[in-house]
Amino acid sequence: MRRLSVVITNYNYGRFVGTAVESALGLRWDDVEVVVVDDGSTDDSAEVLQRYADRVHLHFTANGGQREAANHGFAASSGDVVVFLDADDVLPPELPERLAAVWSPTISKAQFRMQRIDPAGVPFGRPFPEWRRVPTPAQVRRWTQRTSAQPTPPGSGNAYARWFLERIFPLDASLGRAADSGCLAAAPLHGDVVTLPDVVVGYRQHGANDSDLLADDTRFAREVLTARARWRFAQRSVGIREDEIDERPLYRSRELLQLRVAGARLTPGQALLPDDGRLRLLLDASVSPVHPGPESLQTRLLIAAWCLAVLAAPQPLVRPLLLRRWRRP
Repeated sequence: MRRLSVVITNYNYGRFVGTAVESALGLRWDDVEVVVVDDGSTDDSAEVLQRYADRVHLHFTANGGQREAANHGFAASSGDVVVFLDADDVLPPELPERLAAVWSPTISKAQFRMQRIDPAGVPFGRPFPEWRRVPTPAQVRRWTQRTSAQPTPPGSGNAYARWFLERIFPLDASLGRAADSGCLAAAPLHGDVVTLPDVVVGYRQHGANDSDLLADDTRFAREVLTARARWRFAQRSVGIREDEIDERPLYRSRELLQLRVAGARLTPGQALLPDDGRLRLLLDASVSPVHPGPESLQTRLLIAAWCLAVLAAPQPLVRPLLLRRWRRP
């Protein structure tokens, strides 16, 4: 690893983006490039970012969403390893040293754990993902190919090889406005995904996060549709024709199964995957423990039992069951 590029995309996170930039500038490495793309913010972000104009590459664009901002930032970067840092997250200073110690030409992505921090930067809860055992690249690839899923952190918890990103960028509109989903889905299909469990990135949790599934009833359906789009994007990225994409792995994902079940109960009558319905969900829940993945048998059985309970529960009990599953720490 020679140059590390940190690409920060920001929209109206003026209260946090300065801390994100400071964490990138504080990385212990001789060659760190920091690219900041402000996606048409209307708060004080521009004023905050101008303080760093002599130390980072600043780009101000019209609002086009995080995906377009990431496309712009990647095109403006030059590092052979790239981290897309959310404007409200924080990188640990030792990150480049840990990456350099394991990096090889076959790596498409390195992933780390994340520690939730509150708006003031105070940690709470336990780091995630909570890998029972550190997964090998071969396991990550197998899980992805069989179930479309792997235990990955979100955006800031990943570092990508430039050669891999050049295969999939610019990210196309099929992925919506999000920047990380296509990268996460495609990485195991192109190279090795290595896991560094001792590296912990700060993941800021606050009222403006877009990751709270319980914020409104449509978010479960949105997540399922997003998962399907990123799977199809990943398959196209390795040369599979649109009409030849195998979607069976989507039905084997335990994480996606839970989202499908929740969406089916909250927005009934909407088929989130082709031929989805109550009978299909009951069947998929019943056989879900046999599919490969990082979870213990006990966890697989608990997931299957929860899915079956939600499918069978009277409507007044559905929301309490969802709260037990997705209540924020």
